[in-house]
Amino acid sequence: MLWSDLKRDRYLYLLVFPGILYFLIFKYYPMWGIIIAFQDYSPYMGVLKSSWVGIEHFVRFFTNPSFYLLFRNTMMISLLSLIFFFPLPILLSLCMNEVGNKYFKRIIQSVVYLPHFLSWVIIAGITFLLFSQSSGIINLMLEYMGYSKIDFLTNANFFWGLLTGQNIWKDTGWGTIIFLAAITGIDSQQYEAAKIDGASRIRQIWHITLPGIRNVIIILLILRLGHIMDVGFEQVFLMSNGAVANVSDVFETYVYRNGIQQGQFSYTTAVGLFKSIIGLALVVWANWLAKRFGEEGVY
Repeated sequence: MLWSDLKRDRYLYLLVFPGILYFLIFKYYPMWGIIIAFQDYSPYMGVLKSSWVGIEHFVRFFTNPSFYLLFRNTMMISLLSLIFFFPLPILLSLCMNEVGNKYFKRIIQSVVYLPHFLSWVIIAGITFLLFSQSSGIINLMLEYMGYSKIDFLTNANFFWGLLTGQNIWKDTGWGTIIFLAAITGIDSQQYEAAKIDGASRIRQIWHITLPGIRNVIIILLILRLGHIMDVGFEQVFLMSNGAVANVSDVFETYVYRNGIQQGQFSYTTAVGLFKSIIGLALVVWANWLAKRFGEEGVY
């Protein structure tokens, strides 16, 4: 039966094969390296011959005075992004869907998609040009209007807000792709029936569009919770400086210092495994909660 199915749908399986191969090589095969989190790994001894230390690295990490600081900074950056960034692609999708002129709509889409293709190096450079205290455009405008300059880049109170603003500017437009695709799948007859009943555009959005994309919103929210411990190394690393170290040090930068620069591979693997377990637990919990309320969930 299996062989006959493979033979019958061989071309479909050939299309799927590159994707399966990618995940096997780059996602599943490296997972066996997780075992070094329970070893005193030495590159000279290798994974099989390195001595086992059990949960020693986890105990060291949880009792480290930096653990609370790292956890706080990571969670705050992620929560701010979840609260302020996640709803914006939905709102922008609803607004773009209301644009009647298809040429103007395409122009808007191209403009809002463009920042996604810029690297974090470029975005950090733009941020410095805008917010630098000495020569930033915003501070020059404040000085011209008679106000005092503000140290946006070296003031810890602004750091989390700057990161959130960068995420919003870079990926809000790109995030609309999935929601716009979901909106196009809504039956147009529902809108026609609503018009006949005298429903305004706002009521059509509230009673037809939003319920029509609710499942997509919930699935993306569940997947986003799985990455709540990942704030992105490159963005944080480029925006960090000594003055904001107390609010900019996150798990990724900690792993970079201790793992890459100091060679503590087992210890930092334990840190990465801790992050993955938290993400998995949140996905399972959120999926269970979604199903509890009658939604489809991820699985």
